[in-house]
Amino acid sequence: MSEISTYLQYDFFRYAIAGVILISICAAAIGTYIISRRMVAISGGVTHACFGGLGLGYFLGVSPVAMAAAVAVVSSLGVEWATNRFRIREDSAIAVIWALGMAVGVLFVFLTPGYVPELNSFLFGNILTINSSDLLVFALYTVVLGLFFLWRYKMIVACAFDRDFARVSGLPVRFITYTMTVLVAVCIVLTIRLVGVMLLMSMLSLPMMTAEIWCRRFGPMMLWSMAISLLTSMVGLIAGTLVDVPCSALIVLSMAAVFLLARTVAELSILYKRN
Repeated sequence: MSEISTYLQYDFFRYAIAGVILISICAAAIGTYIISRRMVAISGGVTHACFGGLGLGYFLGVSPVAMAAAVAVVSSLGVEWATNRFRIREDSAIAVIWALGMAVGVLFVFLTPGYVPELNSFLFGNILTINSSDLLVFALYTVVLGLFFLWRYKMIVACAFDRDFARVSGLPVRFITYTMTVLVAVCIVLTIRLVGVMLLMSMLSLPMMTAEIWCRRFGPMMLWSMAISLLTSMVGLIAGTLVDVPCSALIVLSMAAVFLLARTVAELSILYKRN
């Protein structure tokens, strides 16, 4: 406990805690939407497409995060558009942007002169490198996401569970779908600094899968996901800092452990009721 108190005196650790709180809120809201809509695969494709944006940003000498955000938004909207316009199977379109993004990223990182020092941070994540500028961007995104959910919550839920029914009911399905697609893409880019490209999908799926074991309604599942994400992220952050290992790995392992524990308890409960 004394070591934690010591770390709290440093700005980088306080920034990391603030980052965990903000990203837990955003990832829970976005993750609940993509789990409900069964679009985890597209999030994985966009995540890996971001790597192409990172590589291009390093090669052109511009902000890698800004370029990754642009590629993520274009890729996600491209999948939605191609699926609706040309009746291309969504999984096929996702596979294309997944492979293309990684290939473009590898190519431009290789062509970039010198060593790319921050590449490992984007690949594997390092929440302890979050600074005040990152927190400001996270906070602004959280506000925008929260306001949109408050404004169109019922429509978001309807589109997440049954777009056809929502369309027949006269809801603005295209507007909701495309706006949420952009918000998902931006969330992916912002969360890269937390757990990296390779581990991002766990942050956007494991807490929601755990919450889904106990509740099926969108609102409660989102709130439980926030709590689980915040708890496991704090455990991973503190444990990683104390034992000097990558925090992102311990965050994901904590989430996986909670999921397995919840699944085990649920299965045992079912067996007990049957007997």
